[in-house]
Amino acid sequence: MRFALASTIRFPPPLTGVVVTPARTLLFFAIVSLVPPGSVKSDPPKAAADSPAKARLAAVDKFLDAEAKDLVALYQHLHANPELSLYEEKTAARMADELTKLGFDVTAKVGGHGVVGVLKNGDGPTVLVRADMDGLPITEKTGVAYASKVRVRDRFGNDTGVMHACGHDVHMTCWVGTARALVALKGRWSGTLVFVAQPAEEIGVGARAMIDAGLFKKFPKPDYGLALHADARIPVGTIAYTEGLALANVDTVDVLVKGVGGHGAAPHATVDPIVLASRIVLDLQTIVSREVNPTDPAVVTVGSFHGGTKHNIIPNDVKLQLTVRTTKDTVRDHVLKAIDRICKSAADGARAPAPVVTVNLDEFTPATLNDVKLTRRVVGAFREILGDENVRERPPTMGGEDFGRFGREGVPIFMYFLGTVSPDEVAAAEKPGAPKLPGVHTDGYAPLPDASVRHGVRTLASAVLELVGHK
Repeated sequence: MRFALASTIRFPPPLTGVVVTPARTLLFFAIVSLVPPGSVKSDPPKAAADSPAKARLAAVDKFLDAEAKDLVALYQHLHANPELSLYEEKTAARMADELTKLGFDVTAKVGGHGVVGVLKNGDGPTVLVRADMDGLPITEKTGVAYASKVRVRDRFGNDTGVMHACGHDVHMTCWVGTARALVALKGRWSGTLVFVAQPAEEIGVGARAMIDAGLFKKFPKPDYGLALHADARIPVGTIAYTEGLALANVDTVDVLVKGVGGHGAAPHATVDPIVLASRIVLDLQTIVSREVNPTDPAVVTVGSFHGGTKHNIIPNDVKLQLTVRTTKDTVRDHVLKAIDRICKSAADGARAPAPVVTVNLDEFTPATLNDVKLTRRVVGAFREILGDENVRERPPTMGGEDFGRFGREGVPIFMYFLGTVSPDEVAAAEKPGAPKLPGVHTDGYAPLPDASVRHGVRTLASAVLELVGHK
């Protein structure tokens, strides 16, 4: 052992005038042999806090300490004043004003009420950051002090409440906060920012309208595209992500089922469209269960069934509204053709006029595919700044998001999900028999304002800085 130890030690050259005697050599080995193994250590590695990602996060946190109160006020304003899809005029004006004050070159009315802001800060990558602006036709019942009391007539003439029930108010506030942070930290990054405030996400037309209006031709083409989405089921302070397929194709289908109306007491003299439509609803369920490969996810849901006016009148027609979700274009094509075939075959069997089946291509939303390389890069930064326990992998879902259209234009995209709920509430909801938390698109969804906004800005700004920040 002593020999092995001695053989690894390199002695410095003898000092001038010093005679190395055998006795001194033996004394040296005696001292070395008394040193406990492992007690001599090299300098420790630099603390993780010295990493570029954590240093940038510290700068973002310092910014947030001064800005958080104002950002929460902005969130509450947006939450209290939602606007429906295609009607986001005041919201868009506020987003444009926020970017203008920060020095962005702002263009409004891009594809409807879309807003594009460009900020150049030297050479480097171009990063697109997107937020959606529209609310939903839902009457809010959260009970928060800043709850929406807005009521309007929608594009179909229906009177409805309006609510930010999908977190778009969170998205916009984090978007503004991130823009402010990046302007404040201009010395830490170089490149070009393209901030996009998008209308009409909830009806699937906003992204396409902005693309058709020249989003990627009139403005710098992004090297990367980023977005976040509020999540109503995971605790604030955490994020969730998916590599590759994250969200599904979404199609909207309208079916007008025709019959021959008459008196409810004489059904034999009619062709009852309510019975026919009911049969169609049931037959449609066999598409997923018997026609689609079980390994290919698909959903056919009839969300609306409208027919008749009075107890004893058999109507002339019934209107069905369907949502169709698929993850592959080949499966999508098969399912849509099957819907048309089943509706027409059922009508033929009932001696009814042929139904009208309309696939609304204007509202088609393609699947969202997160770029794997970009996802891994940004998630790596998230793990470094948040810790592995706060970064969760998320399976693909059958929800839809038209952010996926940006990816189909050749832009590598990454959308992640932001926890917005109290950890205590999440833990309570996970107990057996406990009521579930209000989800997105429900009248009870109320994100935690301060913590959600702070966490959203911390992560979104860190994601951008990972791509354009100085190393």
